[in-house]
Amino acid sequence: MSTPDTVTGDLICSAKGCGAEARWGLLWNNPRLHTPERRKIWLACDDHREHLETFLGARNFFKESVPVADLPRTQAE
Repeated sequence: MSTPDTVTGDLICSAKGCGAEARWGLLWNNPRLHTPERRKIWLACDDHREHLETFLGARNFFKESVPVADLPRTQAE
């Protein structure tokens, strides 16, 4: 079973220069650095979702996209 990292604070798109509210969590894993079950998270707005999925997919890192409401959250301190 995969274990997504948690997200904290404002959910802003991870695309460079974008300040839009994220709608998607893109789960990914670099097999050279992470255990197979670990899932790192990039956040994406609707406009950048496909681009970021393609970027991660070209490196064979992309696993899946989920709505941000489904991401595990921790409270900001």
